[in-house]
Amino acid sequence: MEHNAIERARAWSQNTYFDAESRKEVQTLLDNNDEKEITERFYKDIEFGTGGIRSIIGQGTNRINTYTVRKATQALANEVRRAGAEEGLKTFKVAISYDSRRFSFEFAKEVASVLAGNDIQAYIYKRLNPVPLLSFSVRHHKAQAGVMVTASHNPPEYNGYKVFWSDGAQVTPPNDQNIINNYNSITDFSTIKTMDFAEGEKTGLIHWVGEDVENIYYELINAKAVKPDMCKQDGGKLKIVYTPIHGTGLLPCSTALSNLGFSSVLVVEEQKLPDEKFPTVSSPNPENPEALALAVKLMEDTDSDIALGTDPDTDRVGLAFKHNGEITYLNGNQIGVLMLHYILKNLKEQGTMPSNPYFVKTIVTTPLQDVIAKSFDVEVENTLTGFKWICGRMNELEKTNPERNFVFATEESFGYLNHEYVRDKDGVSSITLLSELCLHYKLQGMDLVDALDKIYEEYGFSHETLLNLNYFGKEGAEKISRIMEVFRKFDAKDLCGVEISNLEDYSTGESKSFTDSKVSKLDLPTSNVLGFNFVNGTKVYMRPSGTEPKIKFYIMIQETEGSLAEKKARATSKTEEFLNFIQERADQA
Repeated sequence: MEHNAIERARAWSQNTYFDAESRKEVQTLLDNNDEKEITERFYKDIEFGTGGIRSIIGQGTNRINTYTVRKATQALANEVRRAGAEEGLKTFKVAISYDSRRFSFEFAKEVASVLAGNDIQAYIYKRLNPVPLLSFSVRHHKAQAGVMVTASHNPPEYNGYKVFWSDGAQVTPPNDQNIINNYNSITDFSTIKTMDFAEGEKTGLIHWVGEDVENIYYELINAKAVKPDMCKQDGGKLKIVYTPIHGTGLLPCSTALSNLGFSSVLVVEEQKLPDEKFPTVSSPNPENPEALALAVKLMEDTDSDIALGTDPDTDRVGLAFKHNGEITYLNGNQIGVLMLHYILKNLKEQGTMPSNPYFVKTIVTTPLQDVIAKSFDVEVENTLTGFKWICGRMNELEKTNPERNFVFATEESFGYLNHEYVRDKDGVSSITLLSELCLHYKLQGMDLVDALDKIYEEYGFSHETLLNLNYFGKEGAEKISRIMEVFRKFDAKDLCGVEISNLEDYSTGESKSFTDSKVSKLDLPTSNVLGFNFVNGTKVYMRPSGTEPKIKFYIMIQETEGSLAEKKARATSKTEEFLNFIQERADQA
């Protein structure tokens, strides 16, 4: 066991700044000589990444607890005051929300107490609310930052702390790095400023945010419905099953659906209420069929049209439905394709397409969406992976090109945004949009597979696959680095017989052509990402995960020739070839 870890554990167990329960938990580990657990908890400080902190709940410097939450908040408070003073602000505000996880509410109150201790106004929701409503609160209250206490769809033993900036989007450079530097410079917990929560309420530094703000959000997102009259008139004809998977989604999603006219909504009883243990699932992630199993069963038992589910912080949405008697799950790219096409086609038909429209997606999201957007004369903005970059681009354009109008944003990992009132993926408005387009197609006697096939017939077939290769610990990190280097040095003219057009290396910010070896600059921030572009429109991107010990490969096969059946067969076959090739090269690295 690392000597330093023992010393740090002893120091924690003897430091009266920490409460008796906290000291006792650590002392018990020392008494039991639990080397592995002591090392895990104390070999380093929990890292404040570019978006915040996320870890297993427990006492120690490498765990999320009252004290590491305070430390993160002090780091944020320092940056809020510094940046605000630069702008000439005299008062400062931060919005707070929290999910259903263990200690989420308690941690949210700690955030408010530290903010109050730093003379910053804290606006905390009275009841748990999802990411989109946190982002909305930041913008509504004209706050300088926001904090969402959540670990998204991680297992129950985790919690986390996500930082948002004044635009309502997750924090980006330079503010994120400034917060990280502040966080790393705090070595003594007792230097953190805090105020008793009740005292903060009394002095007017801590404010509760209620239903009035929530209701404004519902009104605004429902005003973005593409065909509201159809929903009001025929909404009851679509039978919907919904599950919040024990998270924050029940009230907001039920309210939004009801307001729009969807009256035939059944909620999965066993997963209806918030529950920190997420007892009915191994992981509360609606991207995985297992998490939707109870919703699918209820859909089958009641002969409903669609099963929808959101993750604990309600920023992602997954779905299932029956096609030709078989349960079908769509991936995030397919859902995004359907949403984008539905929005643009109807805006054009209604004559309500805004002037200078634009659409935002990430570089690892299907290029079929680029093809669709361009067919409607909608400009495409591509960003790095993650909604923080999507919304960062939206904010940039809002300032530099206010004449351009946002219509939609999506990423492959089940995140969507169809309005400009928040700056993150929004599972609440995604639920209403999915219900709306399902109703639209149902009224035509079609399901979502039929709708997708119609799109594929018109625009070409796109087949996306995500390969995750997990490598743990220090050796794993070195292995991932070697794999990236293997592909960085790749110089063959083709991959599995498909001709390469160029290789984009976002770590150097350069794109190298494979036809004439010319090098051009990439107009995106530097990141450890590689992208192979092929002459036929196929793309393969790879990047190490920022939060987990894995490397991700995004394979996006494009087929435009032959019948739809032929295109699907060729794409499936080519995907297998690519997967085998990547696995071989990774094994050899």
